Amino acid sequence: MVEKIAVRPYDVVTTEEARRIAKENPYCFYRVTRPEIDFEGEVDTKSDEVIKKARENLEWLIKEGVMIQDDRPCFYVYRLQRGDHSQIGLVATFSVDEYQQEKIKKHELTRKDKEDERAKHVYITRAHTGPVYLMYKSDEEVNRTFESVTNEKEPEYDFEDGSGVRHTFYLVCDEEKIREITEAFKNLDALYIADGHHRAAAAARAREWWKKENPNHTGDEEYNFFLAVVFPHDRLKVYEYNRVVKDLNGMSKEEFLEKLKEKFNVEKASQTPYRPRRIHEFGIYFGNGEWYVMTPKEGVFDPDHPVEKLDVQILQKNVLSPLLGIENPRTDPRISFVPAVYGLGELVDAVDKKGFAVGFALYPTPVEAIMEIADAGLIMPPKSTWFDPKLKSGIVVHLID
Repeated sequence: MVEKIAVRPYDVVTTEEARRIAKENPYCFYRVTRPEIDFEGEVDTKSDEVIKKARENLEWLIKEGVMIQDDRPCFYVYRLQRGDHSQIGLVATFSVDEYQQEKIKKHELTRKDKEDERAKHVYITRAHTGPVYLMYKSDEEVNRTFESVTNEKEPEYDFEDGSGVRHTFYLVCDEEKIREITEAFKNLDALYIADGHHRAAAAARAREWWKKENPNHTGDEEYNFFLAVVFPHDRLKVYEYNRVVKDLNGMSKEEFLEKLKEKFNVEKASQTPYRPRRIHEFGIYFGNGEWYVMTPKEGVFDPDHPVEKLDVQILQKNVLSPLLGIENPRTDPRISFVPAVYGLGELVDAVDKKGFAVGFALYPTPVEAIMEIADAGLIMPPKSTWFDPKLKSGIVVHLID
């Protein structure tokens, strides 16, 4: 039954996609994370009416016995596998206080409108329905405390989704094992948000609302903690977020290439399609199988600055902004972002078939760079990383009641 419930994160599917899936499968958890799908036509996803439907649907899943409340405190161990890649993480609740004290560190800005909507969803459903994706600097002792569970126990759930990812869950209820895991994690200096910044911010916002309503607030209430899965950093798989642009800002291809050569070494690619093989190397695609390779010349960026040395920042500051006039990639309609988890096919199609003038293929941002930026209290440029496999929502829910 779990494979019928579990769904992708709410923010990587459209309303139309979620609605189509729910029509075929009434138990799918999009009815909780995307409750607008139970309404006809366009609706305000932030309205009380819509979000109350999420709570109603969650209560229905519990009443039906589809979702079951554990009778004692537990951890879960969560293994994700795709092909040769495997990563094992711990499912637990984490402190809102530690998030606000920046012991759980972020590297992205959040949008107020998205934060408001998710906070309201948490508050009205009285539940954290999607886990935050956390990581820590890999530590063999910490890793061992929960990774050993996969060898010692039979899984509670084990299923493969439609995208070739296998999801395996193990239940950890033994008090001694829980204590061992908890003590090991106390040795970590910090945790880092890999994905789910809006979910973490929403948990903090909703907590403040509950605190105001509770004159007897102690800090131990369930609303002081949020649901997350935490992985060692060196087990994660990060994919690049490529860019495609509608036009060359009035330049011909030849003029654009000449402009690029002022700051970059540019040459025809030795193979097509061309996926960069190292950091600071870019693939450029103009269509009809024509690929170039671009590398920055000396002095183009500061190699000691955590943000300035990122490939996404090098491209933004030296190409997208000054040459193509894209000052704000978050809002400019001329640029689109293409996660490369399944290769370069979508980038190629965008240029060959969808009217885009040029595509830029990047090398994946190293996970260590994310932690370096978070440690420095800095913010990464938008669409810098794509973590995959994605966590599923609906396998575990944290109830605030």
